[in-house]
Amino acid sequence: MHVFITGGSGLTGPAVVAELITAGHTVTGLARSDAAAARLEALGASALSGSLRDLDRLRKGAEDADGVIHMAFSGDRDDPESRARDDVAAIEALGGSGRPLVVTSGTLVMPSGRVSTETDAPDPGSAAAHRLPGERAALALAERGVRVSVVRLAPTVHGPKDHGFVPALIEGARKAGVAAYIGDGANRWPAVHRLDAANLYRLALENAAPGTVLHAASESGVPLKSVADQIGHQLGVPSVSMTFEEARAHFEGASEHFGSTFLATMLAADAPVSSDLTRALLGWQPVHAPLLDDLRSGDYIHGERP
Repeated sequence: MHVFITGGSGLTGPAVVAELITAGHTVTGLARSDAAAARLEALGASALSGSLRDLDRLRKGAEDADGVIHMAFSGDRDDPESRARDDVAAIEALGGSGRPLVVTSGTLVMPSGRVSTETDAPDPGSAAAHRLPGERAALALAERGVRVSVVRLAPTVHGPKDHGFVPALIEGARKAGVAAYIGDGANRWPAVHRLDAANLYRLALENAAPGTVLHAASESGVPLKSVADQIGHQLGVPSVSMTFEEARAHFEGASEHFGSTFLATMLAADAPVSSDLTRALLGWQPVHAPLLDDLRSGDYIHGERP
């Protein structure tokens, strides 16, 4: 199968590209810069120049392929409505080809405070509600006969050279001399290793039925106090409970990718999910290190960061 992918040069995308090529597929990735094109080509893929707003380029990439994976979600982080509109337009352009399509969302669209399954209704007031228009656009394509599926990524997609939420927690702890959690820290994050997530994308593209929603979460919910304790242990600093406002101040300047209010909101999130149906439908079997093991033995603390 020849696969067209958006977001193939991002954080999780290269693992998906490598997974597809290892399985015998050929890959073309959307590239909005020379650096992105070079990264794709280094993985063994070809590059199609353009951005998510270049709808004609998206249509061409999809029409020239046998299947499509949509991972990119770009734009101004302070304007989620604009990002959602761009996402919907991209999904409709890609889906217009009629090719099998995998669309990306996040498990944080689900209700908080309980373990949610793939068939539960998402929460329109959730922290990731801006991903819901894309989900709805994708599922509408399924009603039109497109074999489209939605992969909801865990908020923590961990692995080498991660530049997501966990490195921001670590940087906050380095700067302040304490590792933070909010309240009693019993709130939970789903987590998945990047390579396990990549395997799920391939399985979804190859086998998922139209309208399938999948949870890329190898761990249902890791308590945030456990994450803070492990970070503190590795850095040799204490882990401490904070209020939301204290956490927001704690994370000021901790990340070039995320604002302190957003990080504090994430640290307070309690949104565990089940992936039992995902595993049953596709035979997905995560095999890579869980989050706390990755914090102990990966490159988070002492390795070279991007």
